Amino acid sequence: MNPSRGLRAFARNPSGKTLRGTSHYMTIRPESKILPPKSKILLPLAALFRMGVTFRNTAYARGWLKTQRLDRPVVSVGNLSVGGTGKTPLVMLIAQLLSRKGWNPAILTRGYGRRRQAQTVVMAPDVGRSPDPREVGDEPALLARSLPQVPIIVCADRYRGGRRAERCFNVGVHLLDDGFQHRALARDVDVVALDATQGLSEQALLPAGRLREPPAALGRAHLVMVTRVELGDPGPLERQVRRINPQAEIFHATTQLSELVDVHTGRTYPPDAFRGEPVAAFCGIGNPAAFFADLREWGFSVVGEHSFRDHYVYAGAGFKALNALACRSHPAALVTTEKDAMNLQPLDRSAEVPILACVIRTEVLDQGGFEEALLARLRATRSR
Repeated sequence: MNPSRGLRAFARNPSGKTLRGTSHYMTIRPESKILPPKSKILLPLAALFRMGVTFRNTAYARGWLKTQRLDRPVVSVGNLSVGGTGKTPLVMLIAQLLSRKGWNPAILTRGYGRRRQAQTVVMAPDVGRSPDPREVGDEPALLARSLPQVPIIVCADRYRGGRRAERCFNVGVHLLDDGFQHRALARDVDVVALDATQGLSEQALLPAGRLREPPAALGRAHLVMVTRVELGDPGPLERQVRRINPQAEIFHATTQLSELVDVHTGRTYPPDAFRGEPVAAFCGIGNPAAFFADLREWGFSVVGEHSFRDHYVYAGAGFKALNALACRSHPAALVTTEKDAMNLQPLDRSAEVPILACVIRTEVLDQGGFEEALLARLRATRSR
């Protein structure tokens, strides 16, 4: 990647909304009204994609395609788009909740981007586990480090992975990571994360846009979590969900900074340690604009930005781009996400500018209500 082309001075905002917490704004017209030339070219393929998704969903709804059911209940956590909604922190929050309530969860995940997609990887509970992201995927590696008490099964066939978990561990419930579209596995609760900064009607389907399914698919959701409400008004998105699925229970969540971790040394800092100091931000996630806006909301003085594609594995070209970002911005530190930190190894430890990973948590505004809604649906499965 050419560093001079990749550097961003301001947050890109594909939804066309003004993001709260930003000191500068760049407004881009909504995709539903004016699409970039490349996306316009891909619209015929997006129409074919829609037809395929519609046929597949109809096939599952009518029983032409069969689902498989595990012995233990399944809670799916997913989204409509290709990442960027805060799904992974939500998986962590739900796993911690279920563990605290004695449900003994296991996480079933595909492990996107790993070397051997056909291999099943079993990560038993272990306080010291630190799996290689290249072998298990960046998100499973992050989950394994953040949730050492929870067994994690990485397998493309989530039913097979779930059966393995039930044989190996005392599993009370399965947590299906990124499972909304994985309809081959029956689930008892569908939790869908939606980003408050991105309206549903303002996005196109793949490959012209970022949607995996049309918004009508929200009719399958039981619980909807509108994330990043600290950056945008959740009202319009909530009204869209209500029109599609009046029965869905809707909750709001914010993204909070817990601490900063030096990627080189492992040293931790309180969240306000670099507040007001110039930092340059980079990430390879689904919604980089929201991360950059969150940094400003948390009090960072962001003097430079660089976004990579989602799940980007940093190598020669990536490190050159980061060096260029540091040279042009003169920051006190480079800041990135925890997921990106998984993909930064090995690092040049002689670097003069520290790289700090932001350890975040999802904070549900009605935590008690969300817990009760989720647990009530799980308790109902015991009568099956």
